[in-house]
Amino acid sequence: MCRSNTPLTRHQARDFGSAIRRPRMMALGLLAAGLLSACAPASVTRHDPATLPTPALDLPPMKIFDAVPAQSVTRSNTSIARDFLDLSFQLENGVQLPTLTRFEGPITLRVTGDRIPVSLNPDLDRLLTRLRTEAGIEISRVPAAQPASITIEALSKAELARRAPNTACIVVPNVSSWEEFTRARRHSLSWTEVTTRTQLSIFLPSDEAPQEIRDCLHEELAQALGPLNDLFRLSDSVFNDDNIHSVLTPFDMLILRATYDPALRSGMGAPQVAAALPGILDRIHPQGRGSDGRALAMDTPVAWQEAVLTALGEGALNTRRTAAQNAVIISQENGWTDSRAGFSWMLLGRLSVSQDRVASHMALTTSYDIYAARPETRFHAAHVAMQLAALALSEGQYERAYTLSANAIPAAQEAQNAALLASLMLTEAEALVKLGRPSEARSLRLDSLGWARYGFGSDEQVRARVAEIAALAR
Repeated sequence: MCRSNTPLTRHQARDFGSAIRRPRMMALGLLAAGLLSACAPASVTRHDPATLPTPALDLPPMKIFDAVPAQSVTRSNTSIARDFLDLSFQLENGVQLPTLTRFEGPITLRVTGDRIPVSLNPDLDRLLTRLRTEAGIEISRVPAAQPASITIEALSKAELARRAPNTACIVVPNVSSWEEFTRARRHSLSWTEVTTRTQLSIFLPSDEAPQEIRDCLHEELAQALGPLNDLFRLSDSVFNDDNIHSVLTPFDMLILRATYDPALRSGMGAPQVAAALPGILDRIHPQGRGSDGRALAMDTPVAWQEAVLTALGEGALNTRRTAAQNAVIISQENGWTDSRAGFSWMLLGRLSVSQDRVASHMALTTSYDIYAARPETRFHAAHVAMQLAALALSEGQYERAYTLSANAIPAAQEAQNAALLASLMLTEAEALVKLGRPSEARSLRLDSLGWARYGFGSDEQVRARVAEIAALAR
């Protein structure tokens, strides 16, 4: 599982066959990495947002999301079957898997670590409830001292980086502790050597923001249980490198339910699974029978994926911007109007902001229009709306900043993305101040801070984000 900030860890993953989640994508990074440095007043340090003047804020308690009712999947079973096969029989690096693998029988899970984050257990319990009710997976927790099918171990980011640099979290087969992982031979950690899943570990940071830890739980536990691949063409799934979805979607739960259907078992080859899938999906997803009128998404060219990974990387800005331009060109050549086209334009827009404001506006607006045209990419549109609102705020277009941010807030709430939600609320609040509505701004800003504590973590990070957005309106 990877959400890319750098392509390096993709190559590292090839070495030991592990599934990784990279640090949170740049969806909110426009403020600090590009727009803020381009627009901040001279009195503000331009390259380090932490040095911005920080408001004296009394931070309220952290807010958490309520459980959401299970939702249905609207896609056809034909397209879901294709996605299932592509997700389940290939690793992210392109290596083909000979057979389906899963746990057979009841699954147990334990949590270990010297410093378990306070948010981890409540978020995990909510996720396990969803897995049992929505995906029909028999999974239960056991005490930390008891052996388990899945071990979730919390450790510091520094310790995680020693073995897995540039990763937010990682899932590894055939080990039950970090100590075992550090001593294991790479060959023994390869997913290509797994025939039936019996024991694996998820390693995640204990000193990250609660949202980042929750995202790791959702992505890595889903991969521990089911698909090992990511597909850029999926707009409704966490099994996608675009890092838009924070929590498991209805599509993801359906894929996991199919994975653990009695008609499948570990060791089945792709032809066997393909033959069984129509019957499985017709039974567990009867509303998907027949065609939904949409053509199956085309395969994603390697050249586009490499361009995107370069654009997401840590190289020179001009190199990354050129890669984003190439991604746009490839998407146009393929005639895409889906989330991959929107993502290409979003990358170009945010990488252009410090060099060509007009080009940035055009690219982000194009991305927004692509995403906003389809209900299944409303969360994607909310990410782009945040960036467009930040641009508008910095340019004195306060009514536009208010409208963009206010309209995107429901989608961020629905997506359970507290970092995006808080940023949108803070942007709207700054616009309200400039529009002469200070009491509304004060109430909205206070409401945003509880979400910011979940989304950004430490009080220092929360105050830095508030200062960043406030600086845009100066």
